[in-house]
Amino acid sequence: MRSHLDLAREFGQAPWFNQTGSFEWWTSPQSQVDQRENFSQMKEWGYGVEWIEPRKVKELEPDINVEAVNGAPILYYPEEGWVDPALYVAWLLRAANARAEVALHTGTRVSGLRTDACKVTGVRLDNGDDVVADAVVNCAGSWSADPIDGAPIVPMASTVGIVAFTLPVATTLRRQFHAEDLDVRPDGAGRIMIHKVSVDRTLLEKKRLDPAGAEGRALLDAAARYLPALAMTEIEAIRTTMRPIPAGDGLTCVGAFPQTPGYYLAVTHSGVTLAPYLGKAVAEEVVFGRQHPDLSEFRPARFFAGEESPLRFGTGPARKRGNEFN
Repeated sequence: MRSHLDLAREFGQAPWFNQTGSFEWWTSPQSQVDQRENFSQMKEWGYGVEWIEPRKVKELEPDINVEAVNGAPILYYPEEGWVDPALYVAWLLRAANARAEVALHTGTRVSGLRTDACKVTGVRLDNGDDVVADAVVNCAGSWSADPIDGAPIVPMASTVGIVAFTLPVATTLRRQFHAEDLDVRPDGAGRIMIHKVSVDRTLLEKKRLDPAGAEGRALLDAAARYLPALAMTEIEAIRTTMRPIPAGDGLTCVGAFPQTPGYYLAVTHSGVTLAPYLGKAVAEEVVFGRQHPDLSEFRPARFFAGEESPLRFGTGPARKRGNEFN
C-alpha cells in the first residue's frame, strides 16, 4: 500500500489510484477465527486495520445495507483502496516514454531469446524483428509458461477468475468491501465490479460468458444483498481471466534464472497490488545487480530443487494447459 502512495507522490497525480479504504466481514465461525488471526498479524506488521461498528460503516458508505452483515465483526482497512489497471498501465507507459524514450512494441509475440555465449542479449519477435537488450524480464502473467525458444519455464497452476461489471447505477459507493467469498468495488462512471470465488469454481477453463447468464445473475444477486441499489440494474459485461499462480506453493516467482544469465521472471497473483513494490525491487536487481533481500524466498531457483525439477525449456507453439483450483 505504501509503495502505491510513493508512486502517486512521484507522479504528483495518480488518477488510477483510489485510496478510499476497504471493509471486510465474514459470517462463518471458522472464517471469523481466521479474521481475528489476520487482524493480529496485520497489527504486528504495522498495517492499518481496525474493528469498527456497523454505524460507522453506514456513516462512511450510506448505500451499504449493514443489516445484511447480521452482526458479524467488521474490519476496516483505511490505507487500502482500488486501482484502475488500464489507467495505471497507460500512465506508466506514458511516463516511461517521456523519461527514458522507451520503445513499445505491440501486436506481436516474443518467439525466442537472443543469446551470446550463453547470456541472454534480447528477444526475437514473431514478425522477424530482433530487440537487443542487456536483460529480458518476463512478466506476462499466466502466459509466462507459454513456450519461448531458449527460455526456461516455471510451471504454472493458473486458475479461472470471473468478474462482472454492472450498468451505471446511482450509488455513492467509494470503498470496496469483502464478505465471505464476495468482493465488490466501484469501477468508475457509476459501474460496480463484482467477484465471487464460488462462481469462479463453476468454470474449468476460460471462455466467453453471457452477461445475462447464470454466472452474472449469481454475482449480481450476491452483491445486491449488501448494496440494494444493484437490485434495479443489470450486468453490462462479464469477463473471464486467468490468475497467474506459480505451481506447487502458489507464491510469487521473481528474480533471475540461475542457469540463464540475463533472463528474469516476475509473475504473481495480486499483480496489480504488488506492482509498484515488485517493479522497484526487480529494477534494482536488473539495473544495479543488487540482490533484494525481500525476494530471497521467491526466486525461480526453488523450482530447480530435487532430482525431478519441473523446469523445462520452451520450443515450438504454445500448448493448452489444464487448470487447478487452490
